[in-house]
Amino acid sequence: MITLGRLNDLDAVRHGFMTRLGGVSEGLYASLNCGYGSGDDPERVTENRNRALSQAELQGLPLVTCYQVHSAKAVHVTTAWKREEAPQVDAMVTDRPGIALGILTADCAPVLMADPQARIVGAAHAGWRGAIGGVVEATLDLMVKLGAKVDHVVAGIGPCIAQRSYEVGPEFPAPFLAQNPQNEDYFAPSRRAGHYLFDLPSYVASRLGAAGVKRVNLAYCDTCAEADRFFSYRRTTLEGRKDYGRLLSLICLEP
Repeated sequence: MITLGRLNDLDAVRHGFMTRLGGVSEGLYASLNCGYGSGDDPERVTENRNRALSQAELQGLPLVTCYQVHSAKAVHVTTAWKREEAPQVDAMVTDRPGIALGILTADCAPVLMADPQARIVGAAHAGWRGAIGGVVEATLDLMVKLGAKVDHVVAGIGPCIAQRSYEVGPEFPAPFLAQNPQNEDYFAPSRRAGHYLFDLPSYVASRLGAAGVKRVNLAYCDTCAEADRFFSYRRTTLEGRKDYGRLLSLICLEP
């Protein structure tokens, strides 16, 4: 499990960005696969989720995850829901102690946020679609609606695909540049003509900063390149495999 310093410093807030290590799954999903959406045995996924909660010292607490669809929608969590009732959103916010919010990723950026004074936490799934669409801002807006102050929020961006591994096609930068010409900073030339390397974590950090979040930590990892530590959709695709495991990131107000 990976934790980030600024979030570690907060009282009564627990968080963790899980690696792929420490679970019971096998093969493509070895070993801490926490995604029911994979082809893994659901009973193993359940056990892995329980182990993840234990790693974060949250054993026995309910873990809620959403049906992620690369949207910019956030929901207020007041009670744990059944897996089949999970809403189709990409961010969750809660002011209720004892509910662990979980985000699943396999290259996209997991973003965990907390206002320790208002005692409100949030978790967002920020792939490029969600990030450019405003999922970070939607999460912050909902936190503020519940009583948080943006300048009190601490944010952590967990393991995701790094720029060196994120090659994109010639059409990819256009919507980012249309949004803000300064987004050119998040693209570097690739070795392939007409292609670019996109810096997803830095772009997400810039969106947090523009929204007023002053304290942001990044986990400087590369889910695609570090096969021994992380699951990766892109790596699996490049290898010609049909499925992949999911990493879990979670945050919780201590009960």
